[in-house]
Amino acid sequence: MNPTRRETLAAALALTTTGGGPLLSRAAESKLTLATFDTEVTVPLGHPCMGGGIAPAKEVIDPLLAHGFVLSGAGKPVVFLALDWCEIRNGAYDLFRETVAKAVGTEPVRVMLCALHQHDAPIFDLEGQQLLEKHKAKGAICDLAFFEKAIARVADAAKASLKNAKPVTHIGTGEAKVEKVASNRRYIDEGGKVHYNRMSATRDAKIRAAEDGTIDPLLKTLSFWNGDTPLCALSAYATHPMSFYGRGGVTADFVGMARKRRQADTPGAMQMYASGCSGNVTAGKYNDGDPANRPVLADRIYTGMAAAWKATKKTPVKDVSFRSVPLALEARTSEGFSEEALLKRLKDDPKPFGQCLAALGLSWKRRCDAGKPIDLPVLDFGGPCVALLPAESYVEFQLTAQQARPDGFVLVAGYGECGPGYIPIERAWKENDGNLSDWCWVNPGSEKRMTDAIGKALKR
Repeated sequence: MNPTRRETLAAALALTTTGGGPLLSRAAESKLTLATFDTEVTVPLGHPCMGGGIAPAKEVIDPLLAHGFVLSGAGKPVVFLALDWCEIRNGAYDLFRETVAKAVGTEPVRVMLCALHQHDAPIFDLEGQQLLEKHKAKGAICDLAFFEKAIARVADAAKASLKNAKPVTHIGTGEAKVEKVASNRRYIDEGGKVHYNRMSATRDAKIRAAEDGTIDPLLKTLSFWNGDTPLCALSAYATHPMSFYGRGGVTADFVGMARKRRQADTPGAMQMYASGCSGNVTAGKYNDGDPANRPVLADRIYTGMAAAWKATKKTPVKDVSFRSVPLALEARTSEGFSEEALLKRLKDDPKPFGQCLAALGLSWKRRCDAGKPIDLPVLDFGGPCVALLPAESYVEFQLTAQQARPDGFVLVAGYGECGPGYIPIERAWKENDGNLSDWCWVNPGSEKRMTDAIGKALKR
């Protein structure tokens, strides 16, 4: 690693997020403008997928893209950026936001960065990868050189877009029910027993026959308009976006297919998609893993996006504000998650992915130990707003955010800072949710911390 990159990564790992209370800014007299951008961020062949947990990239089924907008005129610019990656964590998340913020003249906290979380895609965690390299582990999470090039490409695209910014006069809001896609991992069998084993692809017909469970059935679309001309639409729906995965075929899966079709419908307006809070929501009730289901699920998402667009209601932009509150989650302290235990696993686990899991856990733990909270940002248009929640937040947190504005329109994106892994509600701990065995790095008690922060962020 050359000195320039070493200094850059060290600076990223030292970044702190906003603390002390809500960070607020409101639209001044200046007019709002919107610039949109997109660029390719496909990993090279051989790159690890899902942090080394599944087969590495063997072919590119469709390119991985970054879609974003820059909203100017409400204090410093606000960026919303959605990437066709699995996760962006800890120092990587900090460095990405810092680089884009510098390119467009804003602050890192005002870069609302999220991943779609499909699994045939990369995870980036700088300190986690550095730990693996330091201890000469066989596991690999990501390619640091590729990451550096990718964020520079995205930052350049964001900066270049500013010269083509258009006035924003109206905000559009629309929503529609998506049929036969989402189902909760949790279901109750015929005997009344609780299970948490409904995965993205579920082959057991009895499991698929169980009720949907707790989901958010609505796809929401927030759009920006210059008079009668649409500029950009951001859609969000809460489900793990996988039909099948793990075969080395890099893809944005069925949500990427749906987005591409919608983009063809509106060539003059960018179509963006974000995965909602879906740590415990998959397509498992409606998907047995047959590759033929991918276009079927894509069509259902596309239909929801088109219906939400058709139902859009426009209102003049009157008041725009941005706020962010700090969210401090505790690093997990149960057996196997201490500094010593994680370091031992990183060195001694015979499975490379076990080493990766330990490195990811250490990266998050050290962030917590350093007192660096997560930013929980909200872009607020008075009535409509966009909120970004971290990691694999359970869908109940999305519903909580919407309940905080029962008379408003709350579009919730998940998979922001992904360092914590699963962020469950307390019931999941009590019922021994099996998904919390190794991809969850937070302690019980996170639900109250989450709901308190959500309430503060969405308070008018």
